[in-house]
Amino acid sequence: MKILIVCGNGLGSSLMLEMAVKDVLKELGSNAEVGHADLFSAKGESADLFLGAREIIENLDDGTRKVASVKNIMDKAEIKTVLAPHLQ
Repeated sequence: MKILIVCGNGLGSSLMLEMAVKDVLKELGSNAEVGHADLFSAKGESADLFLGAREIIENLDDGTRKVASVKNIMDKAEIKTVLAPHLQ
């Protein structure tokens, strides 16, 4: 499984969320591949799941991508709740 973390510029918040997601995936025993990108680049990427803040992810949700959003990119409990259903 490939998870792409998306933010506006592909630098700050997506990198922080990527690190949190990797911690959560390790806790869940998943070996999913995780990367990060800016919104513009993400539109041309393929992934099994696109994850980011709601206002960013809404721009990717065109019905062809599997997307999920989090309110707090540093809240590992929320990230776990959002990711777990996609890992089964």
